[in-house]
Amino acid sequence: MMKTYHHQYFSILTCLFSLLLMACTEHKTLDMNWEVETPDGWIPAKVPGTLMGTLTANGIEPEALTANDYARINKTQFEKSWKYRTTFQLPSLNEGEHAVLNFDGISYRANVWLNGNQIANKEQMYGAFRQFEFDVTQQIATDNKLEVEVFRAQPGEPNIGFADWNPRPADENMGIYREVRVKTCGNVALSHSAVRSRINTKTLNEAWLTIATELRNLSDKPIEGCVQGTADGQSFSYPVKLAPGEKKRFTSPAEIHISNPKLWWCHNMGKPELCDLHIEFAEDHKISDFEDVRFGIREIKSYLTDEGYRGFILNGKKILIRGAGWTDDIYLRDTPESNRLQLEYVRDMNMNTVRLEGFWGTSQNLYDLCDEMGLLILVGWSCHWEWADYLGSPCDELYGGILSKENIDLIAKSFEDQVMWLRYHPSIIGWFVGSDMLPKPELEKCYQQFLSQEDDRDYLISAKDQTSEISGPSGTKMAGPYEYVDPKYWYLPEAPGGAFGFNTETGIGAQLPVKESLQKMLGQQLFPIDDRWNIFCTASGADMNSLRQLNEVIHYRFGDAKDIDEYLRRADMLNYESTKAMFEGFRARWPHTTGIIQWMLNGSRPGIYWQLYDYYKQPNAAYYGVKKANAPVQLIYDYYTKTVYAVNETLEMAKAKAQMKLLKGGQTTEDSKEIEVAPGTVVKAFDIDTTDAAAAFLFLKLTDNNGDEIATNEYFIVTENDTYNWEKTSWVNTPITKYASYAMLDEMCSKSCKLSIKKDGAKYEVTVSNPTDKVAFMIRLTAKDEKGELVCPTYWSDNYLTLAPGESRTVSCKLPATPEDTAVSIQISE
Repeated sequence: MMKTYHHQYFSILTCLFSLLLMACTEHKTLDMNWEVETPDGWIPAKVPGTLMGTLTANGIEPEALTANDYARINKTQFEKSWKYRTTFQLPSLNEGEHAVLNFDGISYRANVWLNGNQIANKEQMYGAFRQFEFDVTQQIATDNKLEVEVFRAQPGEPNIGFADWNPRPADENMGIYREVRVKTCGNVALSHSAVRSRINTKTLNEAWLTIATELRNLSDKPIEGCVQGTADGQSFSYPVKLAPGEKKRFTSPAEIHISNPKLWWCHNMGKPELCDLHIEFAEDHKISDFEDVRFGIREIKSYLTDEGYRGFILNGKKILIRGAGWTDDIYLRDTPESNRLQLEYVRDMNMNTVRLEGFWGTSQNLYDLCDEMGLLILVGWSCHWEWADYLGSPCDELYGGILSKENIDLIAKSFEDQVMWLRYHPSIIGWFVGSDMLPKPELEKCYQQFLSQEDDRDYLISAKDQTSEISGPSGTKMAGPYEYVDPKYWYLPEAPGGAFGFNTETGIGAQLPVKESLQKMLGQQLFPIDDRWNIFCTASGADMNSLRQLNEVIHYRFGDAKDIDEYLRRADMLNYESTKAMFEGFRARWPHTTGIIQWMLNGSRPGIYWQLYDYYKQPNAAYYGVKKANAPVQLIYDYYTKTVYAVNETLEMAKAKAQMKLLKGGQTTEDSKEIEVAPGTVVKAFDIDTTDAAAAFLFLKLTDNNGDEIATNEYFIVTENDTYNWEKTSWVNTPITKYASYAMLDEMCSKSCKLSIKKDGAKYEVTVSNPTDKVAFMIRLTAKDEKGELVCPTYWSDNYLTLAPGESRTVSCKLPATPEDTAVSIQISE
């Protein structure tokens, strides 16, 4: 039996090479039949996973992280070591065959025994981001017992990290949190294979591939052989010599030329084509080991604009980074299914990037899916090593907490392990080696030397506006805000977080889940808003740990809400318009802008801050604002210049009819024109006059030559401006000293819409009609099952709809496949 080392571990008996003899090889992922020892005996363990993941799966600890649940977890139980065990079978080894045991990630230290023989101890095997490989040829048998004793990270040890977006995991993510694998092979083991590519960026009709892999001579004799195989169907073979016991990182001495290559693009620019690499090491006409890897032919570069902002170029085309910050589940319980659902949401919102503050994932699945879906990834270290409160040891104000030689050596090796593990993924476009701060120069030199030899992507020195004495400016900014600002903020020249440069993390703070999710978190009685809500805010001791800011905005914008439905409608409106404007501002100001990352994408636990969909995977209002803002070709209203711009982020010329309708003071103004927008450009479409009215509604539409709709966009515009106290700007936000009133909104709007529904399998067409002479504002549509529960996932083409008087609009709703007799109710929410 044989399994590929990367991606799907499928089984085959032999590679049918008629002239070559195959070594008896087997590659296994040990993810089944694990147990962990508790005071009450052995229980089934989730591997990969953490102890809390196992304890929640067995009903020993609480699943939901409410205030009472979290308080009753006995954290002292994790101060002792815990033992895992599993069994597995392998065929008997023949002469010249070897067995290798790999651990992709343990938190934080471990002792390991195989068949009663200790092969590692906790003084050697430590570091959450180290990967460990053991030659266990002498200890392996046909029936094997593997035992692993794990120890949690202690204060000051750079562990897996969450920062202020949720409480610390009760077990500090202790456990075997990534895959464990065993393989048998010949004298030479092969690993970490990858393909680097260069593109003719002028013609895109040719590419050059470089093959890289890591070889380990497991024998006590010198070996001569060949690294050989095929890359995108092109054969290669290179002679290699290895000294006894030598471990060598191999790079092909010549490039492979590819004509008319299938290129990998992010999904909004083209198709994310993937190719196959089959690579072997052959000794004396016998295959010692092999790997099968999926790679993408693409060229990624970063650059600094004339203004000093960091940008990225994919296959010779500048791209505007538009994404959000990912976090894993607090107990690392994400599955391939939950990863796929969430990344489908990212693509559905028309974003092109996921930022991982950390090297997230319990396997390569998250990265594989981004490769497949055409989503860019920015990956790297988390800020929690840079602050004493999180790390648990003193931190330097410039370099954070990785200061000692021991920790510098550990993190340098950890970085190497992570990059080698992930480097074949075309979706990864850069490595963050700092977040809020810089790496110490000694550490940065290690990063720089390693990457110059083993990877062709740039590293980002910090997510903040920092300058390194070694590599120069970061070209990024992390100036906030992290709490509410109004939609005009993003366009204001005074706004530090506004639409210029590359804003690596920013957002409007509280982004409330839908009512149905809130009831799961807080119970049926949601109103009035009280201290129960605070546990679901952030874990920051400084700010953002209550709904104070949101409540203030609602009070001064609208007046106090009379019930939960009114409160949520107002919160949704604030969430929708400001988050939408954030992305729109960065698109409308391109190329003065190079990137925008919403903080955050998702929640690691049930929460009400920084999320576009909630812990139960239900999108909130901002989700649909982001989706509309990021439509590939769109009309965008600039609140500062009072101008409508057309933007195009596809690779094709956009030709369309642009239409605008402005409702103000009982009058209607309409205009239309034919426009052409070249790829990656912004074109002025309309000037908008909102004077002589306290508020107005703006409706925008793009249609093609056949009159079919390309995109719509809608705005509620007040002529009064918020007043900001710029001198009091902090890392959280800029205080608003006087709020523009939205009090007139309710009188201007109606909720009296009608629905017409057509069903075609799992897809519904829903026509929403506004028969009144008022604007139908923020109409939320829901799909519920027979029990009255929200169907998940539900993909609406548009939601939280705003319709002009007399307007009808048809949207689609795609649901998971269900039996034909399953009853689904499509309705307008309260």
